[in-house]
Amino acid sequence: MLADFRRYAEWNPLNVWADGEANLGSRVRMRFVDAGGGKGNVIAQTVMVTGCEPGNYLEWTGSVPLLFTGRHFFELVEENGHTLVRHGEDLSGLMPALFSDERIGRQRAAYEAMNLALEKRVGEGR
Repeated sequence: MLADFRRYAEWNPLNVWADGEANLGSRVRMRFVDAGGGKGNVIAQTVMVTGCEPGNYLEWTGSVPLLFTGRHFFELVEENGHTLVRHGEDLSGLMPALFSDERIGRQRAAYEAMNLALEKRVGEGR
């Protein structure tokens, strides 16, 4: 499900479109909502799959040299008969260093919405 980029538009409120393959080194074209910016602008970027263990881990990295680098990841972990999803992003560069607490809060809320959408999608068995 996480590796099925072409179906992101069906469930993902943050990464609203993606096209590519979840293979190490693959380039994936994405469109995502700049939720931190508060205006709902959609940003297009091509990212590279930098980690992929089918069924367990997926990571991609996108960047604008000097200004921004983001490493986004999902990890599925079995714990007490359940599957936990660890989902996060590491940001670096000049732009993230200037993010306000308000912007970070909006971004956090967007990631939580994405997590809820993923939970619903998994519950529907798609």
